[in-house]
Amino acid sequence: MKISNNWLKDYIKTDLKTEKIGDYLTDIGLEVEGIDSFESVKGSLEGIVVGKVLTCEQHPNADKLKLTSVDVGNGKVLNIVCGAPNVAAGQIVPVAVVGTKIYTKDGSSFEIKEAKIRGEVSQGMICAEDELGLSDDHGGIMILDDSKYEVGKNFADYFDLTNDQVYEIGLTPNRTDAMSHYGVARDLNAFLSTNQLNTTFEKVVSKPLTIEGTTDFQIEVENSELCPRYLGAVIKNVKVETSPDWLKNRLKAIGLSPINNIVDITNYILHGFGQPLHAFDADKIGGKKVKVGVNEKGTKFTTLDGVERTLNGSEIMIKDGDNNPMCIAGVFGGQNSGVSENTQTIFLESAYFNPVGVRKGAKFHALNTDASFRFERGVDPNLTKTALTHAIKMIEEIAGGKLVGDLLEHYPAKIEDHYIILRYSKIEQILGTKIHHEKIKEILKALEISVLNEIQNGLEISVPAYRADVTREIDVVEEILRIYGYNKIDYPQKISFTPVKLSFDDQDALENSWARTLQSNGFNEVMNNSLTSVKDETDAVKLLNPLSGDLAFMRKSLLEGLLENADYNIKRKNQNIKFFELGKIYHKKEKYLERKQLAVLVSGRDQAENWLQPKSGTDFYRLKSYVKILLDTLPLMIEEKYLEDERFSDAIELSANGKTVARLGKVSPTLLKNADIDQECFYAEIELEICQSLRSKTNIKFKDIPKFNKTRKDLALLLDKNVSYAELYTAAKKNPSKYLKTVNLFDVYEGKNLPEGKKSYAMSFELLNEEKTLEEKDIAEVMNSLIKTFQKEFAAELRS
Repeated sequence: MKISNNWLKDYIKTDLKTEKIGDYLTDIGLEVEGIDSFESVKGSLEGIVVGKVLTCEQHPNADKLKLTSVDVGNGKVLNIVCGAPNVAAGQIVPVAVVGTKIYTKDGSSFEIKEAKIRGEVSQGMICAEDELGLSDDHGGIMILDDSKYEVGKNFADYFDLTNDQVYEIGLTPNRTDAMSHYGVARDLNAFLSTNQLNTTFEKVVSKPLTIEGTTDFQIEVENSELCPRYLGAVIKNVKVETSPDWLKNRLKAIGLSPINNIVDITNYILHGFGQPLHAFDADKIGGKKVKVGVNEKGTKFTTLDGVERTLNGSEIMIKDGDNNPMCIAGVFGGQNSGVSENTQTIFLESAYFNPVGVRKGAKFHALNTDASFRFERGVDPNLTKTALTHAIKMIEEIAGGKLVGDLLEHYPAKIEDHYIILRYSKIEQILGTKIHHEKIKEILKALEISVLNEIQNGLEISVPAYRADVTREIDVVEEILRIYGYNKIDYPQKISFTPVKLSFDDQDALENSWARTLQSNGFNEVMNNSLTSVKDETDAVKLLNPLSGDLAFMRKSLLEGLLENADYNIKRKNQNIKFFELGKIYHKKEKYLERKQLAVLVSGRDQAENWLQPKSGTDFYRLKSYVKILLDTLPLMIEEKYLEDERFSDAIELSANGKTVARLGKVSPTLLKNADIDQECFYAEIELEICQSLRSKTNIKFKDIPKFNKTRKDLALLLDKNVSYAELYTAAKKNPSKYLKTVNLFDVYEGKNLPEGKKSYAMSFELLNEEKTLEEKDIAEVMNSLIKTFQKEFAAELRS
């Protein structure tokens, strides 16, 4: 939000420097992110003087140039080469002397220097209006009235130039009271006055109005819940034209483009007081009646931007007497009822609309305006009339309008202030320090919070309705601290806290453990937006009011986000990818479903390149090893099987106790192409809730390190090609022997000297008796059992 320093000082008078005001605003929670300069005319016409063309002759070496001599005062005459077709002797003109900076439309500048142009000396420049930033006219030099302009005078002395400092405030969404210059001034005054800093602040009040005759316009509010307060005024004889310079400069300073005097006045009130207004062409209002309600679902309505919109039947609408929609209340006006250069009578609206109703309408139609931004959060219901009277007076003074009849008002039930009980003990408990009770009352008064009654150890207070964010005792404590000053609270000498031990049933413990494990293996954690776009809407959860088409669905997989991360890094020469993300995915089937996953993506090299390490990329088995490291902490009996999934070209599924715990594989070329990635990627997703439920049923036991040595035995098996190692591993782990500890595959051979359709697996088995040295007969018993299993289930043959 932009706040003009000149505008701010219309409401609060202080001798403080701009930078100091910025510091104080930040201290009270209105964080100033930067201070920019504004000039109504770039360069403020510095170096431009009034001159008189004494002579004007043809340039000897150029047909389109003239040689002039120009008197710039104090007896100084400059020789200037000029290319303007309208330059002539005797003219009074603006002259840029040597050293002056001229600013161009694109924001750049150049300095006037003495130079030779086609062989003739030029000691300045006679300026056109656009070269001075006064207009876009470049038809020729600017010729001045010799009765008004004195030769030698600074040109800037004849203009009411505006120089301003503009605060960029990073306002939090809850501070609706500070979404205006008056609101910021009011908050600043509360701080300055309670800290004995010189300041003068006047509370705005309604302007006295002069009424001409009566009006036959009427207003009707169909539902007071949608619009608790509504005011309207009919103003005739308005002349829609360009606004005066002071008003245009106020708006330009905060980044707004002036349109015409009526629209500019409503914008001035909006940013001045925080109260949105809307002006209708009164002659376009059917039945001379303004109604506030809803239109039927499916009604077509064309807004000011020329877009035809279909109403959903829940928007708060401003309608005429024939129920024709004229405006989405608090959001956007209609094309057919807006003010134009032909408008002579206007209906000026000032209202307090239901924040929820405005928010629904704005979100449904994807419209975010300055008005909706404020109405959605709650404007000051007690400033509605005051703002309207100020706007009426401005229209009378600037556009020549006259108020017809009394103000039309609907306000059946006053919006009450917030009643709160404030305990001194609560203030001391939260702040950790004691503030004198009189100081607390002083701060409350400065914040326009009324003390209704003093009670034992506290106060009964009334918080003004414009403070929509202050409804609880803790909110008042925060307000007191804001104005008292965070910097006045002493730092504690020690901090006491009780460590919380996460239970085994806490999923956060598992997530944190896995995250640390991956980080220790060189992974980086990423966090992606849960909102995305999808090509296949099957089972997708679509938002009712998406901010944009790219953020219209809840993500169905974490893979797309990780691929975007990979693409971003690869394009910046970081081809070695090791990413993981903890996040939720969403689906809609018979009901809405969401579940949390741990996703892992690897690509490129797994190890840094060096002269000892061969240059090779990561692969599926490297990814599988990381997944295995994580799942081994549960621990579970894992089974794997081939998985058909369009996201993968090759993939497997890991399960335990009949539940899928993970899926992993090589990302399909189609997805990589869509993501603009030209290197292989491998992806795994682990179901966190399932892993946690299985983990919580597993009792982890601790035991001593074995005192006896392991025994290793190897087997070379001749098998059919379609037999996988996973099947052999699962069969081996089912062996009833308590001595078999580990199973491993250390060699695979296919090809020469083997029968067709066969392959050779070399497997190792480690056996251990933890109580004594393992005897040969026990070893033989286990190995024979394994051989029989392999022969029976897989028709394996032993190779010598």
